[in-house]
Amino acid sequence: MKIVMFSKHLAPLSIEEAARAAGELGFEGLDLTVRPGGHIEPEKALDELPKAVELVRGLGYDIPMITTAITGAGEPFCEEIFRAASAAAVRDIKLGYWRYRGFGQMREQLDEVKRALDGIAALAERYGVRANLHIHSGDFITADAAVVWHLLHGRDPEVIGAYIDPGHMAVEGGASGWKQGMDLLTPWINIVAVKDMAWYHEYDPELGKERWYTKMVPLRHGLVPWPEVFQYLHHIGFDGTVSVHSEYQGPHSWRDLSLEELLEQTRDDLEYLRSVIEAVR
Repeated sequence: MKIVMFSKHLAPLSIEEAARAAGELGFEGLDLTVRPGGHIEPEKALDELPKAVELVRGLGYDIPMITTAITGAGEPFCEEIFRAASAAAVRDIKLGYWRYRGFGQMREQLDEVKRALDGIAALAERYGVRANLHIHSGDFITADAAVVWHLLHGRDPEVIGAYIDPGHMAVEGGASGWKQGMDLLTPWINIVAVKDMAWYHEYDPELGKERWYTKMVPLRHGLVPWPEVFQYLHHIGFDGTVSVHSEYQGPHSWRDLSLEELLEQTRDDLEYLRSVIEAVR
């Protein structure tokens, strides 16, 4: 199992600076953003990704996965990103998101996403990489693990699989839905995101009652029962990449931290996460 830091939260730093910062915290590398506004822009992936991976590996760390915005094989620079990942020996690619268009359209959208995944799977197989669907709560087609199972059922997990996110899964199914989702997706679980959330509420005059919403919080304080999550991962023999997301800036965080504060909070998150993993081995 390799634990890396999602580079989105190190955006002000160069790739080298981000790798060193993550390494100093105790991470084994980066989950590198290769998407618009990311550490590498899609149109530069073919040239820059192999160089970035070589640089980071030269520092003693790794880039075992990249995060993209890809939702279709015909999109600009999609094939170049897959080719670059293959050339750099980056095994896993996180795909982008399909927005839920609203009530009454779900079945039609599922068919559309299935067709898109057919093309993506063909590219992944051609280049020997794995494309992965990230579970993300809210108005996204991949908000529900059972829907992700529906999209992946019958597909080779060595070509296209699941990027489970227990934080988002707990939001959509806090009592047992997250657990049942992991159970369903077991053969396809290639990578795991680590972040945590908590419910907040405030009075909404339009509703005439309290409106509930989530915010990102430290791992020690959120909804996710991490020891149970990693017990199940240990049970199924998961040995892939774990990407830690330090989403502690902006309105969706319980506090808006400076980069220095974010790094310190991430240090504590990683300490807690490693203690959980050690306890279930």
